[in-house]
Amino acid sequence: FEAEARRKIKGIRSLIFNELTGEVVIELDSSVPPPSDEVLKELSASTGWVVTPSLQPPMRTKIMEHANSIIYGYPEERLQALRRIGEKVFRNQVFETRDAVVTILGSGMQVGRSAILLQTSESKVLLDCGFAPGGSGNLETIPRFDLMEKLIEDLDAVVITHAHLDHMGMVPYLFKYDYRGPVYCTEPTLPLMLMQHLDFINVANKQGVFAPYTERDVRTAIQHTVPLSYGMVTNIAPDVRMTFYNAGHILGSAIVHIHIGEGFHNIIYTSDFKYENSRTLDAAVNRFPRAETLIMESTYGATPIQFTREESEKLLASYIEKTIKRGGKVLIPVPAVGRAQEIMLVLNHLFSAGMIPEVPVFLDGLVVEATAIHTAFPSYLGRELRSRADELGSLFMSEYFNPVKSQQQREEILSSEEPVIVMATSGMLEGGPILSYLREFAGDERNMLIFVSYQVEGTLGRKLLKGIREFSVMDESGKTEIIGVKLEVNKVDGFSGHSSRQQLLSYLRAFKPKPRKLILVHGEPEAVMSLARSAARTLPNARIFTPQNLESIVLESHG
Repeated sequence: FEAEARRKIKGIRSLIFNELTGEVVIELDSSVPPPSDEVLKELSASTGWVVTPSLQPPMRTKIMEHANSIIYGYPEERLQALRRIGEKVFRNQVFETRDAVVTILGSGMQVGRSAILLQTSESKVLLDCGFAPGGSGNLETIPRFDLMEKLIEDLDAVVITHAHLDHMGMVPYLFKYDYRGPVYCTEPTLPLMLMQHLDFINVANKQGVFAPYTERDVRTAIQHTVPLSYGMVTNIAPDVRMTFYNAGHILGSAIVHIHIGEGFHNIIYTSDFKYENSRTLDAAVNRFPRAETLIMESTYGATPIQFTREESEKLLASYIEKTIKRGGKVLIPVPAVGRAQEIMLVLNHLFSAGMIPEVPVFLDGLVVEATAIHTAFPSYLGRELRSRADELGSLFMSEYFNPVKSQQQREEILSSEEPVIVMATSGMLEGGPILSYLREFAGDERNMLIFVSYQVEGTLGRKLLKGIREFSVMDESGKTEIIGVKLEVNKVDGFSGHSSRQQLLSYLRAFKPKPRKLILVHGEPEAVMSLARSAARTLPNARIFTPQNLESIVLESHG
């Protein structure tokens, strides 16, 4: 097979054979034009193997290699998982679809802990399964599975909208407690989700905190994950079909269209979305075949964003220039996925335009690995980046960026007197290498901390924005250390991957077809209620719901 494949296809990096399924995955260099469908069909016909091409990114990514090893390295387990999924999805429907209920298990009147249960007469589907950053104790942190008897084992499917922990951080927890059904997500979300889960366990272990699942649970979850592309209609239960659409939030983020029964009811679940083009992604989709109920985020429902993206870039440049001129260091906390890549492209532009002094930019934590995964999925990026797919490696990792590859290198940065910019995870200062830099930089008033993403209530990031002048961290010996805060703290809202208040209302005005029900979630109470009042004027014929966690909403037939 290999000799014939290499004659017909250019740029082959490696071959992965699965003798149980008769499939061979051909890993291809993404810089070489991919083979045509005709070539692949001809190769399959002449060899008897089912050929699946897989474009490999210009930047090497250990996580994608790890994901492939889980999926293809345990063929019997993967095959058993797929058989179980098929039996679950295509079983005979016992009950006619006459009822449907949405229950909020998380994200009701709060940001994070997204988990929404859809129940029909026949099926149970969980939309997202995240935890609450900054929460204390399981009742405040994880979805409210505790009050839903046998829920985990009775679930038919789990749908994950994107790879942020507040939306998918508890997926392995389901498998720890014997869920063995499918997890649906987009193609980029699978490796990004694996990366975040493993890092979550690693950070918990370093901090001496109990992790709610193990690496074995993560592996089992990945073996049951079914990656899908945008626009693909998929049966996920006997009476439920689903389609993913671009959400514009992070790479692979999805708005979910749920079709229940034969025209019984249609739900659009936006999850986190951005209704504006960014440097990395196109704006969220706003037109759908049918939609009776819209479940929408409310993160920025109360506060208008003061600056446009262009103004935000200029504001960021002014903060950086001010700090560098006074001999300080700039610290930018970023989520590894989404804001990190957006800010990298912005910094690249600011350097090239001469808007900020040329100083080293150090990337620490998961930023580099997440960026490499971005280069593996050019079709999920915005139009401008898609048109420059062959340059993605150099666009994201230009001469200005320096990955931090060792503890020694990190310590050299910490002890240096030279002005630098550091981008590191995590974005809310809840763990990761960012805390090492903050601990060292906090005591110097020349330095500046710049937030470019949302800070959830209860996190250290939110506390610093509110003006606390000291915080505690654990040192290398495990002792608590009190750190005084002298550095300047600022935020630039215009880079958020969430829609602003103006964009949320614009989305409702442009949304087609108009929903009969609007359910507002993923927002603090003030944001949810403020958005609800404005939405009532924008959608005068819709019923608007602002549920707390554990509230249920009945969906009527509109067939």
